[in-house]
Amino acid sequence: MKLSRKNGLRASAIGALVVSGALVLSACGSDNNTETPAKEGGKTTSAAASNIACEGAKGKLLAAGSSAQRNAVDLWVKNFQAACEGVEINYQGIGSGGGITKFNQGQVAFAGSDSALKEEEVAESQKICKGGKGINLPMVGGPIAIAYKLDGVDNLVLDASTIAKIFDNKITKWNDPVIAKLNPGAKLPDSTIQAFHRSDESGTTQNLGKYLSTAAPADWKHDPKSKSWPAEGGQAANGSSGVATAVKDTEGSISYMELSYATANKSSTVSINTGAAAPVAASSENASKAIAAAKVKGTGSDLALSLDYKTKAEGAYPIVLVTYEIACDKGNKAETLPTLKAFLNYTASEEGQKVLADAGYAPLPAEIAAKVRAIVPTLS
Repeated sequence: MKLSRKNGLRASAIGALVVSGALVLSACGSDNNTETPAKEGGKTTSAAASNIACEGAKGKLLAAGSSAQRNAVDLWVKNFQAACEGVEINYQGIGSGGGITKFNQGQVAFAGSDSALKEEEVAESQKICKGGKGINLPMVGGPIAIAYKLDGVDNLVLDASTIAKIFDNKITKWNDPVIAKLNPGAKLPDSTIQAFHRSDESGTTQNLGKYLSTAAPADWKHDPKSKSWPAEGGQAANGSSGVATAVKDTEGSISYMELSYATANKSSTVSINTGAAAPVAASSENASKAIAAAKVKGTGSDLALSLDYKTKAEGAYPIVLVTYEIACDKGNKAETLPTLKAFLNYTASEEGQKVLADAGYAPLPAEIAAKVRAIVPTLS
């Protein structure tokens, strides 16, 4: 199935995936999600929790992974626990790589990831998913911003090749002729570029690598599937919040992060020269134009998406990610399966998706949400 712009309805539905700059991009709060909303007279005050079907949910459910979706999960957990007495769900925002590792070691019931499982990760999951395998269920998505701090330069333009060379330590000065050509009239300093990257395994790192290897293959020859930073040089920081803080605090710095981290820190972001008529700014609206061209590449119950990183469509921001929940299609642990299904049924439901808008997230496009809702009840 292709998520194309064959008609305005489908495109706008998929575009709704990224209508907010905050999107999937905040990762504050505790890893322990046992707190429930206040209650009055023994009933929850949360209207969102009122129609949740607990469907046999009980006991504890552990999950871990992407920090990008952490606030969404926190909200879902609080509503679900308020409705389902005796249930405790704990989601740790330790990064996509850490979440997948825990999932494939059988330590968590599901993992959150900013990128779909790799083939070897699917193969490894078969040891835990007895008779089945790990599948990707998309939930939310958004733009990956290239944030920077450079006094006197507020509207920096870069292209894929230049970004690749900066992060691969091939361009090391801000007034390099390549950067200057893309930014005529800008007062670029003769200072060293301080490039930061993630120290932890990250789906955001992987998505940046996919973009660079696709849009600038001659300049980025590293493994595009790697969640670990593959290039030499640069400076490392942990998590999206770590690289965001590093950029905020370091003159001459540059890094990649989900857009809301840059927004929260009031950091400048790069506009991308994609070959379209004008450079494209990092925004949820512009990212939606790229996501609208995504294709479902997964088969069967797997809904992994293929994104067009080489898009030259007017106003389409090419560096995007989609966040997935990863679970076993078959072979889930009997003691946690009812809670897993009930929770994911809620998160993918109209009720669960509806509460995201009030939290600065975007609901799934109707077409994809319907597919997720059909798959979750079949988990076994």
